[in-house]
Amino acid sequence: MDQEERIALFLDYENLAISARDHLGGIPFELRPVADALAERGRVVVRRAYADWSYFDQDRRMLTRSHVELIDIPQRMGASRKNAADIKMVVDALEVAFERAYISTFVLCTGDSDFTPLVHKLRELNKRVIGVGVEKSTSALLPPACDEFLYYDRLEGVEIPPARVRQTRPVSPPPAAAPEPQPAAEAPMRDVDTLAALVAQTVAGLQRSSSGAVTASTIKRTLLRKDPTFNEADYGFRAFGELLRHLVGHNVVELTPSSAKGDPEVTLPEHGDREAAFALLRTVVFDLAGSDGSTALSGLKNQVRKVAPDFSEKKLGYRSFLQFCKAAATGGVVDLKWNAGADDYLLTTSTQD
Repeated sequence: MDQEERIALFLDYENLAISARDHLGGIPFELRPVADALAERGRVVVRRAYADWSYFDQDRRMLTRSHVELIDIPQRMGASRKNAADIKMVVDALEVAFERAYISTFVLCTGDSDFTPLVHKLRELNKRVIGVGVEKSTSALLPPACDEFLYYDRLEGVEIPPARVRQTRPVSPPPAAAPEPQPAAEAPMRDVDTLAALVAQTVAGLQRSSSGAVTASTIKRTLLRKDPTFNEADYGFRAFGELLRHLVGHNVVELTPSSAKGDPEVTLPEHGDREAAFALLRTVVFDLAGSDGSTALSGLKNQVRKVAPDFSEKKLGYRSFLQFCKAAATGGVVDLKWNAGADDYLLTTSTQD
């Protein structure tokens, strides 16, 4: 049975074209990077773009070659023209949603928060919604409403020219050494350690809430529900599978083949790092124990990191250091009890020496 997603693409073209021009160094908007990203997600069966095309003559030719239906919204006065385009796009999207049940995914190319109610309505109708917009001009309200949000400037194939360095005439006398113009800095690579902690937490949560196997595709969908703008490429990985293999190499997760080819089962390591972390905790608690044989939870994590600077309970799938200590207590590694007098949890080694 064909499980391929059917996609309807709607472009608020004026919003995209102006945003690319104003925030991406004046480059024209190109459909190809968007089309390539959607080709990885399913089959696009509806393509419509909305604008006053008398202002976008070259763009019209580019879109026509890509088989996009152009919906002309003639020039009017100010906001009334904008509202006419928005309303037409909303009406058409809802019409497609009701009349073509086989379409499962709607792609709204816009950064305008006015389309947020449309996103909510489409999701009520059990449609998956993907947003596309230029990062600097996209409303903060829109990405969290979508199932997935793609920033146009991060898509493969979008070439953003480096920022120009403004030249000024030298003052007299000239400085001894003028600094050389620096090339535009690339967007900083996101912290892979933070991502490892997020994946481990997600796997742990899915294992607790699901009775079945946790697969790579399930984790990717869950990460997108947590953050619709999530993209493994922002961390330097070409595919989600490559990211998982990197985490396997760092003993954050384990992969085993599943019944679905190319979609392995993902689990947290049952041994190794976790047992070593519990042993480390017990050693630190024992070393810090006072006259009563106990040590307070407050400040304990810092003491653990003095011994093992790379320690992170989140990499082991725990949301907090307290949860990690509770797991150690459940396993009999330490004892953990609340002490009202100290207004804190106190830990002791389970076997006093």
